[in-house]
Amino acid sequence: MLNDIESWVKVAAFAGAGLSMGLGAIGAAIGEGFAAAKANDAIARSPDSSGDIFKLMLVGQAVAETAAIFALVIGVILLFSNFSAAAPISVAALLGAGICMGFGAMGSGVGSGFPAGEACEGVSRQPAVKGNLTTNMLIGSAVSQTPAIFAMVVSFMLMFINYSGAPLHPTSAALLGAGFATGLAAIGSGLGSGLAAGASCQGSARQPLTSANVTIIMLVGQAVAQTPSIFGLLISFVLMFKSYAPSETLAASIALVSAGLCIGFGGIGPGVGNGMTAQSAVGWVARNVRQEAVLMRTMLVGQAVSQSTAIYAMVIALALIFLI
Repeated sequence: MLNDIESWVKVAAFAGAGLSMGLGAIGAAIGEGFAAAKANDAIARSPDSSGDIFKLMLVGQAVAETAAIFALVIGVILLFSNFSAAAPISVAALLGAGICMGFGAMGSGVGSGFPAGEACEGVSRQPAVKGNLTTNMLIGSAVSQTPAIFAMVVSFMLMFINYSGAPLHPTSAALLGAGFATGLAAIGSGLGSGLAAGASCQGSARQPLTSANVTIIMLVGQAVAQTPSIFGLLISFVLMFKSYAPSETLAASIALVSAGLCIGFGGIGPGVGNGMTAQSAVGWVARNVRQEAVLMRTMLVGQAVSQSTAIYAMVIALALIFLI
């Protein structure tokens, strides 16, 4: 039965659906659990604010859940769409779509839980600034979801772009690499953005008058933390849209898969590291707003150095695609 293309396409779609939802559930559950744990701490500290904290927890958890919903959408499409007329190359494309969305949802799910938890704790300390904390939480959480959106976009492309005219080898390897590139790189950026957003909620609660300053430096820090996932997205586009000469050699296929793995894994550390830098800068701006310019400059220089490793990974990925 597994000798016919239709069966292999179904196998790839089912495996992709399982990977998408299975991996995608991890991050959201952790992020939601962090928010709930912080909400319990906050209610124990300030029982009078329990109603507001409970509502804020649910809103924060709903945003963290978004990454898992993206994974669910991709999983359902893979399960119930009719890919029976697909070409052999679709086996790699459908599997790559599931891999991309599954890994891509992880970091965003966890990261969105950080601002939700810190906002709940902030309300227990400063009930009067609940509105500002809610706004800050939603902005920070929304940015944290961006890498998961990148992953969903790439997954849709892998599922619905017609690659039937491309040579099976090595294009199938390129499509798998595209899934790994965006999916893995999204992990670090999602986590890093969440760290910065959590510190922003914490700082706004500690010093409400610095809320605008804190939000600005949070957004700048998050923008830099997003860069590794953008590198992953760029490599995915190159892998998906470059034309390849037919080649049955194993080396050509391994080079293209390795390009995706290179930028994917290479983007995790810089994304987290940039988020840690932003987390510290945001926290200290709230405590000493007069040093905002110095802290901003130090944050950006530190993030630039941390970012260099993602650039190295992108250079090697491009070399694997174009030079090998």
